[in-house]
Amino acid sequence: MSNFLIRTLSGLFFVVLIIGSILLSPYSFLAVFTIITGWAVWEFHKLTNNQPDIRVNPWLGVVGAVILFVTSFFHASQAITSPVFSAYGFYIVIVLLTELYLKKNNPVHNWAYFILGQVFIALPFSLLNHIAFIDNAIYKPLILIAVFVTIWVNDTGAYLFGITFGKHRLFERVSPKKSWEGFVGGALAAVASGYVFSLFVPHITLVQWLIFSEIIVVFGTYGDLIESLMKRTVHVKDSGNAIPGHGGLLDRFDSMLLAAPVIFIYLSFLFW
Repeated sequence: MSNFLIRTLSGLFFVVLIIGSILLSPYSFLAVFTIITGWAVWEFHKLTNNQPDIRVNPWLGVVGAVILFVTSFFHASQAITSPVFSAYGFYIVIVLLTELYLKKNNPVHNWAYFILGQVFIALPFSLLNHIAFIDNAIYKPLILIAVFVTIWVNDTGAYLFGITFGKHRLFERVSPKKSWEGFVGGALAAVASGYVFSLFVPHITLVQWLIFSEIIVVFGTYGDLIESLMKRTVHVKDSGNAIPGHGGLLDRFDSMLLAAPVIFIYLSFLFW
């Protein structure tokens, strides 16, 4: 009961923090998600550094992720129209050059894992800015909230259907507990979520919302599986302990890592 209470309270705090920061203002979203982005990249490098000959300084990844997220925010919101991404590009060049002087055993692997952390973790988080400002740089918090709510609804539906009906393994080698029945349950729950959001954001049609929801189901599931594969590779259960009872931030945002880029592409066509 104690563990259940801790898990429930920390999960509730997490949801309130995410939803509240998005709804309050674009700058509260910027503040909270800058911290989350840097923290997630830190967890990523702590995981990958468990492997032999991989020694990426996590702070290098964190600084790069923060620069990318903040510059993406100001670019997406058009608060700054100058080429703000040049600062990020310059930073990446500096990090790559520093490996020449560090005399590590495997600099190529260090380069590769540093770039992977930026592409797989920092970039999806940064694309949340472009999702939030997808409509002519006007802040659209409900669209951004829809991404996270749909992920949570999908996870809940998949869990409930999985423990009730789950018999056929979805991807047993990577995640033994996931089932096809759970996947279908999550997809059905996401449909309901899409319908609800169509009532609050009517300029996106019901069909478009349903496609939105199922994109998140498919690519959110793949994002979850990729993070599970990564943790199995380095032999850890959780990416960290940032959220008591839930693991690390990567464990909570894994579904977003693939869903956000695809949703951004999808919305770009809708708001062309």
